[in-house]
Amino acid sequence: MGAQTPDLVTFGETMALFMPADDRALERAAAVTQGFGGAESNVAIGVARLGASVGWFGALGSDPFGTMIYKTLRGEGVDVSRSRLVDGESTGLLFRERVAGKVAVHYYRKHSAASRMKPQDIDADYIRKAKILHITGITMALSENCLNTVLHAVNIAKEAGVKVSFDPNLRLKLWTIEEARRVMLPLAEQADYFLPGWDELQLLFETTDFEEAVRRLNELKATSIVKGVGEQTVIVEQGQRTSIPFYPAEEVVDTVGAGDAFCSGFLAGILKGMSVTDAVRVASLNGSLAVQMRGDWEALPTWGIVEQRLSNKGWVER
Repeated sequence: MGAQTPDLVTFGETMALFMPADDRALERAAAVTQGFGGAESNVAIGVARLGASVGWFGALGSDPFGTMIYKTLRGEGVDVSRSRLVDGESTGLLFRERVAGKVAVHYYRKHSAASRMKPQDIDADYIRKAKILHITGITMALSENCLNTVLHAVNIAKEAGVKVSFDPNLRLKLWTIEEARRVMLPLAEQADYFLPGWDELQLLFETTDFEEAVRRLNELKATSIVKGVGEQTVIVEQGQRTSIPFYPAEEVVDTVGAGDAFCSGFLAGILKGMSVTDAVRVASLNGSLAVQMRGDWEALPTWGIVEQRLSNKGWVER
């Protein structure tokens, strides 16, 4: 198979995405736009655009949606050599609408190709030769065999000395908070980078007391990056705490995918040799830019744009 493993490897389910073209409710929409979305593939695209090497693998249906996802990821510079288009199985579908000012999502992913992933599908050497394995809580919630696949991948990484990045990406439409805690808290203990949102951390730790949450985080070996603590991100590492203000967005169009954009910026920064603090600054900027366009990953910036913004260079419009 592929000759070289990328520095970052991630995997999970990516679904075809449909949204009303004019922000109407789905039941009254005359037309929808097609795209795709998946936490891990969003991160992969973001990392690739920032100039770091990244691979995504997963199972897609051998259908027009799976083919579209596969080709687009490959075109974005993501290594998909370990991905599979599975005959006779379907790619998951996701419909998104805005109802009363809130985003509503409708999943059609039961029995999808991705939900049937199993530990035997993993190319262990692909993970062993990476620098970082990035996982999210979404894949683990899809099915028992998907959970076992994630745990197997983490075991491979830990045995090989590959760092593990873990974004809980808590989805209570997929499982209960009790089920999520039972799986996610032990995984957080194995992670090298733990990337929860403050809202997720309150649910996982069963506390609204930030000081208590910090105490719990300091019990982990991971560098913890807590997103959305007021208007800042808080780094908790080896008993130290650092707060990084959000990078302001000029216009907020669509907040879906902001967390994945943040993760991709952070991981690309780490792969480029940055300090954790500087990588979080890139992550914050990445998230800010991602919310200024519709879609899960379409607004993710290139490294040239990030460098320009970080150095405060003027934007030449024409």
